[in-house]
Amino acid sequence: MRSAAVGFATVMVMDVHEALADVGVRVPDVLLPTTALASWAVVACDQFTSQPDYWQQVEQLVGDAPSTLRLIFPEVYLERPDPDARIAAINDAMARYVDEGLFVQHPQTMVLVRRETRHGVVRWGLIVALDLEQYSWQPDARTLIRATEGTILDRLPPRVRIREAAALELPHIMVLISDAQRQVIEPLAAATPRLTRLYDTELMLGGGRVTGWAVDATADLEAVSDGLLALRAGLDPANPLLFAMGDGNHSFATAKSIWENIKSAIPHDQWEGHPARYCLVELENIHDPGLEFEPIHRVLFGADRETFEAALATQCSSFERVAAAGTDEVLDVIEQPGHQAFGYVDADGPAVYRLDEPRASIAAGTLQRVIDGLTAAGAASVDYIHGVEATDDLGRAPGNIGVLLPQVAKDTFFDSIVADGALPRKTFSLGEAQDKRYYLEARAIR
Repeated sequence: MRSAAVGFATVMVMDVHEALADVGVRVPDVLLPTTALASWAVVACDQFTSQPDYWQQVEQLVGDAPSTLRLIFPEVYLERPDPDARIAAINDAMARYVDEGLFVQHPQTMVLVRRETRHGVVRWGLIVALDLEQYSWQPDARTLIRATEGTILDRLPPRVRIREAAALELPHIMVLISDAQRQVIEPLAAATPRLTRLYDTELMLGGGRVTGWAVDATADLEAVSDGLLALRAGLDPANPLLFAMGDGNHSFATAKSIWENIKSAIPHDQWEGHPARYCLVELENIHDPGLEFEPIHRVLFGADRETFEAALATQCSSFERVAAAGTDEVLDVIEQPGHQAFGYVDADGPAVYRLDEPRASIAAGTLQRVIDGLTAAGAASVDYIHGVEATDDLGRAPGNIGVLLPQVAKDTFFDSIVADGALPRKTFSLGEAQDKRYYLEARAIR
């Protein structure tokens, strides 16, 4: 415990680790590799899921070098035969890297992260471990940490099968805080001249650059805890959303699922400090101007416009289709107030749909109802696409339909989750595909 003098009295204040635990945060023991980071760091596994050529380029770049490519299951390969063999290879690679002494441990260390995208946009983050006891993916959750989009439970099993036998976790999870006063991460960003730099590397295939600094001094950890406690103090005690999933909700939900299984088999007094109780994430301030919210678009395969419009008609009283000269025009139109709208592209070119009396409150909700109906009937299959260009290219192929969603407002995001619960699944993304987190830091979970 530390003490603070107030007048003539001395008030006992929580230890920094107790204070952080009170807001669901743990200071992690971070593992960093000793190998070349340019080939080690690979983009999040749920990116480029309809573009296998990207992952082929990654394979060529990595070659035989140690890499997180050997520790993840890119979702582009989920439908390939014998996934169990790939999962076994992942766990074997983790054990081998640990046995070979590939990692250096940085105990009780948060990591301040500066990410510069290929466009020169800079955003800041802070690597911490979050307490899975404080998290729920249920739509009506009132926990400190919660999902912001619908969790697709059938996406968990492959991830669960990897993590349940894994020696390590490597996060691509980005978690949001709403810190308008910039009191948690930004003071650390201003202090980088005195912090110890842990890494600095270019990222492959247009990923930009990432730099990390150690945050391990007691005064800096106390500043983080004070900032988070101040944020929580301003929340509704009955509905205190402090941490909102940004990217990687399914990976976080996987960790939660594993922890629920483990804790049911051990005494309660062993829960505290158990490595599986926590999950490594990167915290980011939603008010960081470098944090770009991007809608996640959809591509339907094996569908045609007539079938699509028939399904759309069941989700609104009427709709209007207006042809557009290009996707730039589409994006401008769907952001205009007055109607719920979304963009559309097929082999005949782009268009905008405007809806009257839609059944869902946002375009993503309406479209998800349409897509769920089509896929359930076997009338189409779907992929969720990061990036306008990729959606446009895929949507123009014969037999495909690309659907472009409008932006999600950052300034009302937390209020919307508190008021209405989780958004429809795959509504938004933090930047385009190359701007996602790259696997770099690790933590032992066994």
